[in-house]
Amino acid sequence: MPMKTARLADEATETATLTAETKAALDVRSVQKTYEGQGRTVEAIRELTFEVGPGQLVCIVGPSGAGKTTLLRCMAGLLELSGGEVVLDGRPVTGPPDGMAVVFQEYGRSLFPWMTVRQNIELPLKEKGLGKAARREAVDAALAAVGLLESADAHPWQLSGGMQQRVAIARAVAYEPSVLLMDEPFAAVDAQTRAELEDLVRSLWKRLGVTVIFVTHDIDEAVYLGERVLVLSNRPTVLLEDVAVDLPPERDQLSTRSAPRFGELRGHVYELVQAAKLGQRPGGDVEEP
Repeated sequence: MPMKTARLADEATETATLTAETKAALDVRSVQKTYEGQGRTVEAIRELTFEVGPGQLVCIVGPSGAGKTTLLRCMAGLLELSGGEVVLDGRPVTGPPDGMAVVFQEYGRSLFPWMTVRQNIELPLKEKGLGKAARREAVDAALAAVGLLESADAHPWQLSGGMQQRVAIARAVAYEPSVLLMDEPFAAVDAQTRAELEDLVRSLWKRLGVTVIFVTHDIDEAVYLGERVLVLSNRPTVLLEDVAVDLPPERDQLSTRSAPRFGELRGHVYELVQAAKLGQRPGGDVEEP
């Protein structure tokens, strides 16, 4: 084979391999997490494998203590893995990656009370190296997206809980991540605010095209928000089922939640979570006590 032809063939193979490796925005490969200390070993995550495609909105549910937050922290590079790997846009995650943002449940702890709303959102943009004009433009766009432009000069303690969580979301959006992780972000707000924030997330997701992985203990929320719902087993955690949510892309709190298919999906996920609480594993197996 001529040298030029061989080189072109090698380049084509390399391109095909890279495309295959990067087709998932986030690739969780046989992830394991074990805690050791005080003379005992706790296996939190046994083995988890799944992919999230670019631009997908995937929810994760499971019994209390199933390792949902542990998994999210592993994906975010905040916890060292005991085995397996997490790959973001084709690159292994070995620490907090540049292309990822996280919104936590404890919005009060994630915002600095002595800083204004604008300053809170601007802080990670400074660390990212953006200039002053670019930071102002990004912050204004993010505040407008969450409906808080008029609160830019307020301090977090002057805002309601729901508004503070909007600030946390705006900060993540302004960072322009390829993947946004959300860890039970609406658990501490009232039901009406929760519904508004759910619709905000879906609106931002569709508008920005960002990949979202949303951890929640609320089954109804998972079905309402997601294109897929990953149901985790009880600890040590494995993937019980990857449920496809075949609801219409345009959703609202009244008609979507009233639809027969919503009830069917909710019932199916609920049954899976109940089975997980009883220790059922994939294939109908039961975890030995």
